[in-house]
Amino acid sequence: MATSELEVLEDTESERVLRWRVAELRRAGYAEREAVKLAMRVDVDLHDAAKLLAQGCPSQTALRILL
Repeated sequence: MATSELEVLEDTESERVLRWRVAELRRAGYAEREAVKLAMRVDVDLHDAAKLLAQGCPSQTALRILL
């Protein structure tokens, strides 16, 4: 496989992971914009993000905690 083909595969995989992270965060209760912002940060643990909302933390406060 050529280097350019590998780059396309990696980009595609990265995009799939990002879309999955956004979907999980939306499912947890974050607004689209918030979910994208959090999903782009791979250092943000999705379980922690979801747990904050499940425990009643407002999403804006959760963003400040997580970011």
